[in-house]
Amino acid sequence: MDENVVSDTGALPREKLLKYGVSALSDVELLAIFLRTGLRDMNVLALANCLLQKFGSFSRLLSADYSQFKEIKGIGEAKYTQLNAIAELARRYYASRGVEELSLKNPDSVREFIQSQLTTEEREIFMVIFIDNQHQVIKCTPMFSGTLNHVEVHPREIVREAMKSNAAAVILAHNHPSGRAEPSKADRAITERIVKACLFMEIRVLDHLVIGRGEYVSFAERGWI
Repeated sequence: MDENVVSDTGALPREKLLKYGVSALSDVELLAIFLRTGLRDMNVLALANCLLQKFGSFSRLLSADYSQFKEIKGIGEAKYTQLNAIAELARRYYASRGVEELSLKNPDSVREFIQSQLTTEEREIFMVIFIDNQHQVIKCTPMFSGTLNHVEVHPREIVREAMKSNAAAVILAHNHPSGRAEPSKADRAITERIVKACLFMEIRVLDHLVIGRGEYVSFAERGWI
């Protein structure tokens, strides 16, 4: 049974997309279009709903490994590769847009870009977005890489790169491969060190985003910066 199974609204997902636009589709309907077919005893909409219920979000679904998929009866390599391809397509889409399209007037676009680059990383990566005095993004650079649960960050290197780029401000970001975005004491401590180092050279730290799987924490939103 393919993605043309009728949804709860009475419309076929593909027809609904063409008539009302992609934003009119529910998460289940959108996923069903990508999956294309269901299982022998489960239509594609039911399968899409099952997957979203099990993993809780698109982010967790698209970053899951094969061992988690094998727990679902009837899910094989074909469906797993389809979903992996969707995740990689999204990552490349954001990467191809380029950091010059990021707008500080729309914080969600910055967060989404960072999430697209860091969510599926299997080790901690510390990125820095450099911003000029006109509030335009200069570049986004992965500056430090580490292990599954640790990355060594050098504030002086960040300041040096900011000065080379003529940056007036920076946004910090790193991922937690474990999936939990809650900042550790070490995360807060290194952020304070970076803020102090940057302040000495009159460079502002606008935010530090910690990226988990399907979740994030913003230091600015919590009032920590």
